[in-house]
Amino acid sequence: MISIRDIIKKSFLEGYSAKDINLEVVIFTILFTALIAAYIFAVYKRMCRKTFYSREFNISLVGVALIVAAIIITIQSSIVVSLGMVGALSIVRFRTAIKNPLDLMFLFWSISTGIICGAGFAEYAVVLAVALTIIVMLLDHFPAGKAPIILVVNADTLELEKSILDVVSEYSKHYTVKARNIYSSSLDLTIEITSKDVSELLKKLSSIEGVKGVSALAHDGETTF
Repeated sequence: MISIRDIIKKSFLEGYSAKDINLEVVIFTILFTALIAAYIFAVYKRMCRKTFYSREFNISLVGVALIVAAIIITIQSSIVVSLGMVGALSIVRFRTAIKNPLDLMFLFWSISTGIICGAGFAEYAVVLAVALTIIVMLLDHFPAGKAPIILVVNADTLELEKSILDVVSEYSKHYTVKARNIYSSSLDLTIEITSKDVSELLKKLSSIEGVKGVSALAHDGETTF
């Protein structure tokens, strides 16, 4: 007599029957994934704006796409293998924090490419690559606001602050005093400004009697609109 458990087990296994995957399909899928991953490699190298370009991270994008594609192909072969694979991957922990949002986008793109190609929808991966490249390139060339400049002024006396800020206001409509360090007989000001005539501003500040030094530093923070 067939029990309810046997009926459920049979229907479950029939619903998730193994898929025959020959060697030619596997080779084609891996090669096609490698081509798109190489394209991701080239786009990341073109888009990278960091001071130190991480070649290791870029190579890992290619490796991640290939590994994920191989996992998806394996999962399709058997429901038992897929459950075991999920259990094995659940213990993996990545503790390296990705601070750059652009790196996170490329990593997710690489993973998505492996999943899509491994599932047998390679044409969708091509559409994703073309659409994402066009959108990202357009946004990259989209005009942004002028990045602020950090101005550091060293003065002999505390009374020079008003004169310094008056000169700054002539060359910058919007400025913010970020730090004010006062010593026994000297003053250090750190001011965030947006100005097109930075060189002229530095000359004007240097001409003030009592100003010992002026420095202008650019930073990669948020732009000011």
